[in-house]
Amino acid sequence: MSKPQNYTARLPDANGYIDYPQAEHEIWSELYQRQKINLPGRACQEYLDGLNKLGLASDRVPQLSEVDDVLLQTTGWKTAAVPALISFAKFFELLANKSFPVATFIRSREELDYLQEPDIFHEVFGHCPLLTNPSFAHFSHLYGQLGLAASKEQRVFLARLYWFTVEFGLLKSKSDELRIYGGGILSSPGETLYVMGTEPDIRPFDLIDVLRTPYRIDIMQPIYYAIEEISDLGAIAEMDIMAAVNKAQELGLFIATFPAKAG
Repeated sequence: MSKPQNYTARLPDANGYIDYPQAEHEIWSELYQRQKINLPGRACQEYLDGLNKLGLASDRVPQLSEVDDVLLQTTGWKTAAVPALISFAKFFELLANKSFPVATFIRSREELDYLQEPDIFHEVFGHCPLLTNPSFAHFSHLYGQLGLAASKEQRVFLARLYWFTVEFGLLKSKSDELRIYGGGILSSPGETLYVMGTEPDIRPFDLIDVLRTPYRIDIMQPIYYAIEEISDLGAIAEMDIMAAVNKAQELGLFIATFPAKAG
C-alpha cells in the first residue's frame, strides 16, 4: 500500500488541531453538497443514520476529535491520523486496535470525482458513518486481526475482501433494491452515479469469488459484489476467512475483465 504520493498530509498542532486553508474547506464543502444530493435513494440507511450521528460540518473539514467523540460512544472506535497510503502491516495493526486510519489531506479540485489516494473526505465522509454500525465495526475489527496475523501472500488476497466490501460494497435486497455501503463509492460523486447505472456487473457475494477477483484502483469498477444487508458483514466475520484465503490461493485469480494498466 506504500508508493509515491501526490499529496502531503497536514500535521496537527500540539493540541491535535489541524489548520486547513480556506481553499480546502471549500473543496470539502463542494464535495459534501454534491453527495448530499447524490446519496438519498442510493446510500444504505445505516450509512445515512451514521452520517446523521456524526453531524459533520458541511462548510469545513472536520477535526478528527469531533469524529472520535461519536465513534467512541457508539462502537468504541476512533480515528488515527496518517499519511495518504500506509503499509499493510500498519493498516491491519490500526484496525485490530479499533483505530481507523484517516489521511489528513484533501483532494485537489482536479480530482473531485475520483481519487486513487484516500483523502480525508474519503475516510471521514465515506467510511466513518458506518463505523457507528455494530456489524460494520465488528467486521472491520476482525479483518484487522486477521490481517495482522496473515502472511504477506495472504494479505494480498485479504486486500480483495476489503476492496469489495468496505471500499466498494453494495447491498442488493431480495426485491432487487440496490444501495451503496462502500466508502470508495460513497465518497466519489462520479462512482455513486456510475454504480447505479446499467454498465457494472453486480454479483451476489461469494467469499472465495471475491478473494479471486482482480481489481484496479484507477478506474470505475467493472465488477461489484452485493450482500443483502449490513448485518451480513457480521455473518461473514464468523466464516473461516483464512481457510477461504488458502483455497483462493490454490485456485488462483480469475481472468481480469479490464485492460492492464499502461506502463
